[in-house]
Amino acid sequence: MTLFLVVATLIGLVLINVPIAIAIGSVAIAGMVITDGPIRLYDAALALYSGATKFPLLAIPLFILAGALMNTSGISRRLIAFVSALVGFVRGGLSMVNVGVSLFFAEISGSAVADVAATGSVLIPAMKRRGYRPAFAAAVTSSSASLAIIIPPSIPMILYGAIADASVIQLFVAGIIPGLLGGFSLMLLCYYFARRYNLPREEAFDLGRLGRAFREAAWALVLPVIILGGIFGGVVTATEGAGLAVVAALVIGAFIYRELDLRLFHRSLVEGVVQTAVVMTLVATSAVLGLFLTQTQVPQDLARMIIELTENKYAVLGLLNLLLLVMGMFLHGAAAIILVVPIVMPLVQQVGIDPVHFGLVVTLNLAIGQQTPPVASVLVTACSIAKTDIWATTKTNLPFIGVLLFVLLLVTYVPAVPLSLVEVFFR
Repeated sequence: MTLFLVVATLIGLVLINVPIAIAIGSVAIAGMVITDGPIRLYDAALALYSGATKFPLLAIPLFILAGALMNTSGISRRLIAFVSALVGFVRGGLSMVNVGVSLFFAEISGSAVADVAATGSVLIPAMKRRGYRPAFAAAVTSSSASLAIIIPPSIPMILYGAIADASVIQLFVAGIIPGLLGGFSLMLLCYYFARRYNLPREEAFDLGRLGRAFREAAWALVLPVIILGGIFGGVVTATEGAGLAVVAALVIGAFIYRELDLRLFHRSLVEGVVQTAVVMTLVATSAVLGLFLTQTQVPQDLARMIIELTENKYAVLGLLNLLLLVMGMFLHGAAAIILVVPIVMPLVQQVGIDPVHFGLVVTLNLAIGQQTPPVASVLVTACSIAKTDIWATTKTNLPFIGVLLFVLLLVTYVPAVPLSLVEVFFR
């Protein structure tokens, strides 16, 4: 009953446009006061502080800042030009360019919203000029950006790792194969629509153009190598890798491409601070909610209820998929992770689900949630750039959501897909 009241109240507050962080904090504090009296407010203050000061969370503002610097320093534009020269000659190639650039960009920013803001502002207008329907352009941009958050580095994975006490680096490694499979599947779907609707080719393949684009983008392409090479090679932690991403983006934008001046740097800092404030406020207030739920034994009650239904871990994963898909429709990714993961982790551990495996399941569910209204943060961003209706875009987006669901089912029920590389390198 407590869990039902908490979720119903949260959804009700969100639907009347109360900011999610305020809704979470209000529900948690009200619940603590009602059950134990005002004395519990001391615990709430401590939870607010400790919830937002875990060391791995330091990577989040750093990756957000790195993405903002990429947006303003010409790095994103050069990545787009290179991928366009590489695959733009294929029918419907501009939609494939969109997917490819999202995969590249995600390897640096770790954020789907940053991905859409950076690549969509260039690619969506270009697709519309070339005759692509605005809803199609927005759907491709949105779905590929959400898929890309399972490719390392990933801010949702960092957040999950901090809450579930799972290895962030192992989560990063586990996301590589599913991310590449999903990206290839999205490109195949784009090619199918290109043939069906006779979408245009871009310029004919030109080796000289490809070479020039590669030289221009060479430093941008080095960024993922520096970041991921340092993390996977054991030279830096994920948090230190985020700092490395900021330094590399600064050096490349300011001293190599020479497009990052003080005005653009200031704009990047402001953008990074605003996005970080939103995420970290969510983290802090959700820690209070987690404390309240733990004190009222909600996670244990949920685990007991599901165990009474089934102890098969794949059946449990199916039930958790349904829960996460529904929560993803109403909550932003960070809020959903912080709200759901502390509740379900005792159950996950009890039935023997690998926490790294479950981390990929959580991340993919929330990637799908970014595409499904009413919240659909990434889809809304893409629609605002494309100037198209969210419901018309959702209808066009259904096949692309189908690809995300296919990857989710593959990851859920074939654990070797996410865990094979983890087994090779860490176990």
